[in-house]
Amino acid sequence: MRLEGVWLRYHRRAPWVLRDTEVRIGPGEVAVVLGRNGVGKSTLLQLAAGVLRPTRGRVVDRPGVVGWVPERFPADQPFTVGAYLTAMGRVAGLSGPAAERAVRRWVERLCLTRFHGVRLPELSKGTAQKVGLAQALLRPPGLLVLDEPWEGLDAAARDLVPEVVDEVLADGGVVLVSDHRGETARLPGARYWTLADGTVSEEPPSGDAAVAVVELAVPAAGVAAAVARLRAEGHHVLRVRGHAPPPPAARPEPGAGGDCGVPTEPAPEPEPAGGATAGPGPTGSAPEVAR
Repeated sequence: MRLEGVWLRYHRRAPWVLRDTEVRIGPGEVAVVLGRNGVGKSTLLQLAAGVLRPTRGRVVDRPGVVGWVPERFPADQPFTVGAYLTAMGRVAGLSGPAAERAVRRWVERLCLTRFHGVRLPELSKGTAQKVGLAQALLRPPGLLVLDEPWEGLDAAARDLVPEVVDEVLADGGVVLVSDHRGETARLPGARYWTLADGTVSEEPPSGDAAVAVVELAVPAAGVAAAVARLRAEGHHVLRVRGHAPPPPAARPEPGAGGDCGVPTEPAPEPEPAGGATAGPGPTGSAPEVAR
């Protein structure tokens, strides 16, 4: 996907938010957008997702399925969680049964089961953010755009975001993300785009950015625990191979009830394969979010 000569301003006499932007990102890559508060990071992400159209220039080769998670999920809608997600699945092109299966999978994985019949305006900010994340993943996205995805989430859900990113990348997708919490340090191998004065520049890889691929053999029963331990240490798990992976396990959420109320092991990668890369990405603190 490429942004070619993209300029954007919100009305004719407004200042330019983006000027002659030229960036590209390929399958299996993740880019983190950095910049001061108010510099236009959210604008850049919305252009990439197709939420906004450039004033000049064009966005080329955007994947056909886009998952978009805004910084603030619009929860002031008169739907229950289940009804909203099912409708969004149909909008994304899923059949009725496929939409129901996708909703059930992500409701369980994000520990939203007890909120299935709750109306969106009654949700806390963190729970609403989970609904926003779920709707973006009902159909596997070729492009996943995450604007402050960790904001308001509990610890278990924050841990799930890097797993979701890994899964999209493993399927050849593209991920763009902004973050002011420093959580993107958990995305080893990410590219870093800095936005300042309307222009985007890419930080060169640091000298210690080289990675090595290490293949490990572990007992099949211990795969989930091994994957969780490697991720916790900052490694990027490419794939798991050599056995039929168990179904995804729900992540814990205190007080959510059911499996979400009990600590569980995270699920292994969904596609069989094997190895983990060593070498976490930049660990410096990220700037405040742009609005």
